[in-house]
Amino acid sequence: MPAEQPTILATSGGIKPGTRTRLEFGRLLHHAVELSGVSGRAPKVTHIGTAAGDQRAFNAEMDEAARLAGFDFSHLNLFTMPNQSDPEAHLLEQDVVWVNGGSVVNLLAVWRAHGLENILQKAWHSGVVLAGVSAGSICWFQGGTTDSFGPELRAVTNGLAFLPFANGVHYDSEERRRPLVHRLVADGTLGETHCTDDGVGLVYRGTALVEAVAEVRGKGAYIVTGPQDGEGADEERLEPRYLG
Repeated sequence: MPAEQPTILATSGGIKPGTRTRLEFGRLLHHAVELSGVSGRAPKVTHIGTAAGDQRAFNAEMDEAARLAGFDFSHLNLFTMPNQSDPEAHLLEQDVVWVNGGSVVNLLAVWRAHGLENILQKAWHSGVVLAGVSAGSICWFQGGTTDSFGPELRAVTNGLAFLPFANGVHYDSEERRRPLVHRLVADGTLGETHCTDDGVGLVYRGTALVEAVAEVRGKGAYIVTGPQDGEGADEERLEPRYLG
């Protein structure tokens, strides 16, 4: 069954080192499946790895993680050509679309070249849960901070804008992220920005933020807004619900 409302889970997590396999799916990715409401069968989850160039070796490691998780798992590759004859039909039959990290700038360009922007929006409104990590989180927003252009972080402002905010990922693990978000919000380059520490995700129903969730204890989520008085940006911490 599809999610009751259009649903997005935007994260800085979801995949972790495995024991018998190199990768395993973390609680955040499993939570995306829970949000879809699927029951009585293996959840259909497709992985989009555009941001890292559809690396086949990584796809194979994701396949192993999916086998352990019991998912009906697939990939939508766009390099060097789409591996699905009808990407729209493929995405519409999924319970969850999981977008992995890499270059959000390249991801957006390739998706738009293939018309994926409109297809993903249709899937979202049809009840397919859209989820992802890092670039796979920023893409659903108006923009955010990225190292897609080089080692120095910069703003990206041409996201899909399914959500009317900006997004900050890896907020606690990459020391340049937080000050840049504050600077970009303060000068108006980014609007209200929703940020996640590593291991944290944000759940949106429609375009409303309804909950922060975490697969790692002690981590936080944050809302950064423009200054009410004086200069600088204001930051509010949200305490996530731990996905035990």
